[in-house]
Amino acid sequence: MPDRYAVIGNPVSHSKSPSIHAAFARATGQSVVYAAVFAPLDGFAATVAAFRAAGGMGANVTVPFKLEAFDLATETTPRARAALAVNTLTFAADAVRGDNTDGVGLVRDIEINLGVEIAGKRVLVMGAGGAARGVLAPLLDRRPAALAIANRTADKAVELAGRFRERGPVEGCGYHALGTSRFDIVVNATSASLVGELPPLPPHLFCGGALAYDMMYGSEPTPFLRWAREHGAARCTDGLGMLVEQAAESFFVWRGVRPDTAPVIAMLRAG
Repeated sequence: MPDRYAVIGNPVSHSKSPSIHAAFARATGQSVVYAAVFAPLDGFAATVAAFRAAGGMGANVTVPFKLEAFDLATETTPRARAALAVNTLTFAADAVRGDNTDGVGLVRDIEINLGVEIAGKRVLVMGAGGAARGVLAPLLDRRPAALAIANRTADKAVELAGRFRERGPVEGCGYHALGTSRFDIVVNATSASLVGELPPLPPHLFCGGALAYDMMYGSEPTPFLRWAREHGAARCTDGLGMLVEQAAESFFVWRGVRPDTAPVIAMLRAG
């Protein structure tokens, strides 16, 4: 019987993760089946327990349960503890291991797939929620010249920056405090794109040759990416590559095999 894995979320029917992991399994010869599992907003732990009892070996966790997954895990990796959020659960006989592969997924997409170095660059991360927390440590580990966190509620950005200051040059602020600052890489880690909104960004945000990156993805450019193109970003991309890269890292955590991501990204881009 194939080993069973799943992505658990609410909503989850739109998820591309089952097709991504099916492609990984075919390419690597792994005996794996992977499903999308819906969890009620008040029933995440029960859904995980039922999937595990039915023979599940591990699960990815998507919105809005990554913080609950951190609390549910009995063991956590350093990158999960840095994020205080878990997107990858592994079930052992006597433990639930929690990991976070979002940050490594973002970094691999930027540096390997897009060919953009993070080292020495000025980086802006928009948002101070779970998505931002998951990527800050891996971004800082790449040694940017500076990393700013901007959020509608400035205090949240300042508090989050304080948690990561030992890792590198990071500051938090409100959007209004960005002023005339310019950045080489701007990452939208807010959920604004899901509701067609845009944070209040200053017009002169991008350095020459800058990359605008939205962690959301869809069939059309997000409001942020449309705005970025109109305001001088040289390159604009959504988070589809990050989705595939974080999935590949989860697959590696579970199976000990790292699949090739380029064919899967190309398959998804082709529709």
